Order: sequence, then C-alpha cells, then structure tokens
Amino acid sequence: QVQLVESGGGLVQAGGSLRLSCAASGRTFSSYAMGWFRQAPGKEREFVGAIIGSGANTYYASSVKGRFTISRDNAKNTVYLQMNTLKPEDAAAYYCAAKISTIATRTAGTYDYWGQGTQVTVSS
Repeated sequence: QVQLVESGGGLVQAGGSLRLSCAASGRTFSSYAMGWFRQAPGKEREFVGAIIGSGANTYYASSVKGRFTISRDNAKNTVYLQMNTLKPEDAAAYYCAAKISTIATRTAGTYDYWGQGTQVTVSS
C-alpha cells in the first residue's frame, strides 16, 4: 500500500512562490508516474502537472506552464511542485497522486494513490 503525504502549502501574496512536497512510502517509487492536481471549492479537480518515473519528462496544464515546475527525487521518495508567480486563481487544495505506469496522464481517474491535500491560498 502506497501512502502519499503533501506539505508546503500556505498563504502567499500574488506574485509570490511556494514549493509543495509529496513524500511517498514504498520501495518502487521510481516506477510510478506522479501527478499534481488541484481543486477549489465548488470546482472540478484539475490537472496541474505530471512527471514520469525517471523524471526525464514533465507535463503541465497550460494555465501553469512557465510558472510551475514539477520534479522528483527518487532517492528520497519525494515529488515536488515549485510554484512561482502565483495568482489568485491558483488558490486551491493541491493533491499529489501516483500511478503504477511509465505513462503520465492528465486524468485524475487514472491514478492509483492519492495524498490528503495541502491548502494553497493566494491573496491579491
């Protein structure tokens, strides 16, 4: 059973930065594609970014491309989401997810494991 724990959320001003972390249990972390999703109140869960097991390829939603960077450290069983130039519309609960596949996808239903979420609030 894989457990995922997000951290690093908080309150920032528009234009500021945060780095989210997701720590995973298990011995096969490098075989998992990892995704970040976010969900604001009353909204659908939205794809943010994804990274394949080796870290060689990353993918982003158009709304965050150029501002957010996803990375992973397989030796630490951790995936990161660096968020720069934050906007009020980025405010949401952010979730990391793991998929037992070498293929990263943008669809939440394709992921096997989920963290509990960490809240990001952006003030204007």
